Amino acid sequence: MASLVKFGWWVGLLGALIAFFPCPAAATDDTETDWEFGGYGKFRYIHTRVPGDSIFHAGSGSSLEDYSFETRLKASARRGDWDFSTDAQVIGVHSETLLASRQLPLAIFPRAGIINDDRRWFNLSHVFTNEGTNAALVRLDRLSVGYSGERAVVRFGRQAISWGNGLLYTPMDIFNPFDPTLVDKEYKSGDDMLYGQYLFTDGSDMQAVAMVRRNPVSGEVESDQSSVAIKYNGLSGGFEYDLLLSRHYADFIFGLGGSADIGGVLWRGDLLLTETDRQNVVTGVGGASYSWVSGSHNWTAALEYYFNGFGQSGGDYSTPGLAGNPNLLRRLARGEVFNLGRHYFGLATRVEVTPLLNLSPNLFVNLTDPSALAQLVLSYDWKQDWQVLAAVNVPLGPKGGEFGGIEAPQTGLYIATGASLFAQLAWYF
Repeated sequence: MASLVKFGWWVGLLGALIAFFPCPAAATDDTETDWEFGGYGKFRYIHTRVPGDSIFHAGSGSSLEDYSFETRLKASARRGDWDFSTDAQVIGVHSETLLASRQLPLAIFPRAGIINDDRRWFNLSHVFTNEGTNAALVRLDRLSVGYSGERAVVRFGRQAISWGNGLLYTPMDIFNPFDPTLVDKEYKSGDDMLYGQYLFTDGSDMQAVAMVRRNPVSGEVESDQSSVAIKYNGLSGGFEYDLLLSRHYADFIFGLGGSADIGGVLWRGDLLLTETDRQNVVTGVGGASYSWVSGSHNWTAALEYYFNGFGQSGGDYSTPGLAGNPNLLRRLARGEVFNLGRHYFGLATRVEVTPLLNLSPNLFVNLTDPSALAQLVLSYDWKQDWQVLAAVNVPLGPKGGEFGGIEAPQTGLYIATGASLFAQLAWYF
């Protein structure tokens, strides 16, 4: 009941903001409000094979099946220099993977599950159920008000921001980065922040973020759970570079990144130094992307090397081994890091088979195990406002490797899944 009351309070605030941006017919001054409405509905199905030596096999059998439906309702308005944006989500899930994940030791493997606002400053969600295989909730993923002047932009509320130059692996994107293997990356989850940007006359800009978070255990706002960051994006000839300074949770981060077009190839990369309470950790990504035409088809390809300084140096992914690396576990729990090892190679390609059909073969390799995940993604604009997204994921490598299946606390068993099929139908309105 308490969460429902809090959610109702935020809905009331949303109504007040809408009143500030009246529809054109209701405007009482000379400034007209421009409104935009839209959204989508997505139905998703995932079928995952389960090996016989997986800890999930005893409870789930040879496969896991997941069904989910999500509706996103979007509204935005602009009135002079002011703007307002809100996105509401309604999510329903029936997931055997969600049930299976509840078997994992929570301290070592953060539980897979539905999105929540446990860490966010504002609780803009109401969960109707989250038990067993089922979950259902309604939430606001965007809710912000902003002011845009000639050179300066200021925006407060729930919003999303992306930084860095990596395409697959994004260590400089410290705020809700995407999992490199995620199939649907259309919308990044929003966070509660004060955001500012200043544009210089030479085309460079300065961005600043102040993000307030709560301790997920106590529910209290704490400084060592929050973030303050400043990033400068500069231009020098044909070279674009980024400088980052941040106090992120209890750590200090210094970052340097850049990109340049050399010989028709776009080279890009980021390098970060993180000062933690235990040690200084270096992470980084570097790679190149290229586009060309072959056989009357448009092609793109990207290669990346990723060094995860927080990963396990010796490839020890056992429960005791991971327990000895709290810096990695914290970042796994926060959804900032998605890999257990240190050295990775990524290959992403895309071919435009027809103007409506695209195929993307991708490969993610742990160079230490070695193990890998091979992925084939299909995107098809079926009809106007309808899109089909499908993918096949195949883990490769020996048992004990990251993608082949890491050792479970139970002797002779592994935390492992096999090949999976992802299918999604989306309708946009």
